[in-house]
Amino acid sequence: MATPYVTDETGGKYIASTQRPDGTWRKQRRVKEGYVPQEEVPVYENKYVKFFKSKPELPPGLSPEATAPVTPSRPEGGEPGLSKTAKRNLKRKEKRRQQQEKGEAEALSRTLDKVSLGETAQVPTAPQGSRAAPTAASDQPDSAVTTEKAKKIKNLKKKLRQVEELQQRIQAGEISQPSKEQLEKLARRRALEEELEDLELGL
Repeated sequence: MATPYVTDETGGKYIASTQRPDGTWRKQRRVKEGYVPQEEVPVYENKYVKFFKSKPELPPGLSPEATAPVTPSRPEGGEPGLSKTAKRNLKRKEKRRQQQEKGEAEALSRTLDKVSLGETAQVPTAPQGSRAAPTAASDQPDSAVTTEKAKKIKNLKKKLRQVEELQQRIQAGEISQPSKEQLEKLARRRALEEELEDLELGL
């Protein structure tokens, strides 16, 4: 707020008397020639600050109309106020999250395959063997079938080993409360043994 000056008939300047908040009045004060009140003194700025303030924001020769359409299109590209790096980081986070969800889904499907009975788990591999046999050379169709059976036998032995280890751990008292999956694994033991016997007899 500018200081109210009063000039008298002799040409002298005075700061007019003002009322205080409590209702009392301040006396008017005489002001010398060239006096500037503290609140009206401009803040000091060195030559560099003045130079950068006077410098135009746009490059020389570029009209402000040319830059006008650029500003509204920025929010459409992504969230407003985000730099390129921030947008890139958001994309990476989204991609990582999708891969994690995909990995969890695959792990869940793998565990479901393990939980299902041995016979149903072997169904998808049977057509592969039948497909592989015609494509193999005419003198080696039996070797493909035998390697397929050998793989199945190895897989079944591994499963039986896991079941035996689980049963030993339960008997030793390491596992006091077996989970639902562990109980299902133990229940499959007889079916795995029968399947293994059939495959070994077929070789």
